[in-house]
Amino acid sequence: MKFDKSKALFLEAQKHIPGGVNSPVRAFKNIDGNPIFFQSANGPYLTDADGNKFIDYIGSWGPMILGHSNPIILEAIKAQLELGTSYGAPTAIETDLAALIKSQYKLDKLRMVNSGTEATMSCIRLARGATKKDKIIKFTGCYHGHVDSLLVKAGSGVSTFGLPDSPGVPASLAKHTASLEYNNISEVQDFMQSHGDSVAAIIVEPIAGNMGYIPGNEEFLLFLRSTCNQYGSVLIFDEVMSGFRVALGGAQQLYGITPDLTAFGKVIGGGLPVGAFGGKASLMNMLAPDGPIYQAGTLSGNPLAMAAGGALIRELIAQDPFSLLQTRANQLLAGMAEIFNLKDIPFVYGASGGMFGFFLAEKMPNNFNDVLETNSDLFKRIYLACLEEGIYFAPSKFEAGFISTTHEDEIIFKTLEKVESGLRRI
Repeated sequence: MKFDKSKALFLEAQKHIPGGVNSPVRAFKNIDGNPIFFQSANGPYLTDADGNKFIDYIGSWGPMILGHSNPIILEAIKAQLELGTSYGAPTAIETDLAALIKSQYKLDKLRMVNSGTEATMSCIRLARGATKKDKIIKFTGCYHGHVDSLLVKAGSGVSTFGLPDSPGVPASLAKHTASLEYNNISEVQDFMQSHGDSVAAIIVEPIAGNMGYIPGNEEFLLFLRSTCNQYGSVLIFDEVMSGFRVALGGAQQLYGITPDLTAFGKVIGGGLPVGAFGGKASLMNMLAPDGPIYQAGTLSGNPLAMAAGGALIRELIAQDPFSLLQTRANQLLAGMAEIFNLKDIPFVYGASGGMFGFFLAEKMPNNFNDVLETNSDLFKRIYLACLEEGIYFAPSKFEAGFISTTHEDEIIFKTLEKVESGLRRI
C-alpha cells in the first residue's frame, strides 16, 4: 500500500496541531509508524486519503457497533439537522435518551456531558462533595480521561508514550490519588485499613480497555463493592468503553454488580461527541441546581448527539446483538490463534460482547505489569504487516479492539487470510 497523501497530510498537520494529532495514540509513535488520515467509512471498512481500504477493528473506539455510516443513525442525525444543531437549552430528546439508558441500567438519574473525561471528572467531584473526603483510589493502567486527579499511572496513550504521569498535574493534587494494582484485592485491603476513612471514591474500569482488554476478576469487583459499603466510599464504574458495548447493561449486567455512579461515553452518542454520568438519586440530587455541587456545559445534551445516541440504543435494544458480536470476536481471535500458533508465536485473547483484545503472551495478563512484559517489538512488526494488508487494529498493545455487526463471516475469513499473509511478510 502507498500512504503518500497521509504522509503529506501529517506533515501539514504538524504545522498547526501539536504532534499533528488531536489525541496522542493517533500519532502511531508506539509502532514507529505514520498515522493514517481517513476520509470515509462504511460498514466494517475505512477508506484513507490515498484510497486504501481497511477492515476496521477499532470502530471509533467503541460506538460503531452497527458498523460505520449506519443508515438508521444517519437518518436520525439528518432529521435533527433540519431542526437545528444546538440550542443551549433543554430538549425532549435529552430526556428520551436518559430514559433509554435508565431502562438498561440501575440508575435513578443521569446527566449528559460532552465526553468520557467530563463524565469521570464530574463523578469524582460529586463523590468528593457528597462524602466530604478527598482521596481517590484508581488502578494502574486504567485510563479515565485526562482529568488531573486521575492522570496518575494511567494506561492507554500515556502508557503508549512511556509516561506514568503528566507534567502539569500538581503534586498537591496527585497526592490525593492512590493508584493500586488492578485485580489485586490485598493492595486495596491494605490501603483501606490505613486510609479508608478519607477515601471518597474507588473508580475502576470493570472491563479494562486501556491496558489492552483485561476483564476485572469477579471476586475483585465484588470486593470493591463491599469495601465501599463498609467505608462509606462511592464506587464508580467507568463504562465509557464497556457501556452498551459488552452487553445492553454493560459490565455491571455481566457481573451483577451495581455501582453508586456510572460514567458513560462514546457509544451513547452513536459516534458523535458525548458523555454522561448517573447513579443514585441521593448522589445525583446534590448537583446544581438542586444541590450545592456545581457542574455545567453549554453543549451538554447536544441535540445531534442525543438523536444519534437514541437511534443507536433503540436499535441495540431491538436487536440485542451482543451474543452474536462475541461469537464473531471469538471466531476472529480463535482463527488468529491458530495462525500464530503454527508460527510458534504465543497468542492469547479474550472478548466480552463486541469488545476484545489479544496479547503476544503465553497467558492472559491480569494487570498492567503483565501487559508491560508482553513483546512490544513483535507486536509492532505484526501490526505494521497487518496494516499493509489492509487490517486496521488498534495501534498500541495498550488498547482494546471492537467488532461490529457488519463484520460478517466473509469479513472474518478475509481478515484471517490477510493476517496470515501479513505474518509471511515478517
